[in-house]
Amino acid sequence: MGMSMGGGAGGGGRRRHQRANVMAEINVTPMVDVMLVLLIIFMVSAPLLTVGVPLDLPQTAAKSLDQDKEPLTLSVQVSGKVFLNDTEVPVQDLIAKLKAVTEARGGMEERIFVRGDTKADYGTVMRVMGRLSAAGFKRVALVTEVEQGS
Repeated sequence: MGMSMGGGAGGGGRRRHQRANVMAEINVTPMVDVMLVLLIIFMVSAPLLTVGVPLDLPQTAAKSLDQDKEPLTLSVQVSGKVFLNDTEVPVQDLIAKLKAVTEARGGMEERIFVRGDTKADYGTVMRVMGRLSAAGFKRVALVTEVEQGS
């Protein structure tokens, strides 16, 4: 009888020191929180990445051109400032900078998009286009928005 009590006491002691079963579930709540924060950040920042120079472009019924790489754009603001992509360039330095950029990107055969604000001075836009033509840039295109209501 003494032996059976000792065996019972030893067995009960082992049960107290056994480990609890490990929980093998993944807590997805923190991951969902991080994903929602990233989604909100991208939704807010995406519209800001489209164009660096704010312009009010004229509207036409023409279709858009397909383009495989980021084009070179010249933007003319209402104030007469000229931008090469997102960088302001004085009109007298425009051709030198444009030639340097086109040579680095593959030559003078690259298409250049000219964006002129609707209220920009017509003479300023034509002066920019005249300088492009005189410098030998033959692939020049004017950028507009799709006409609303047609």
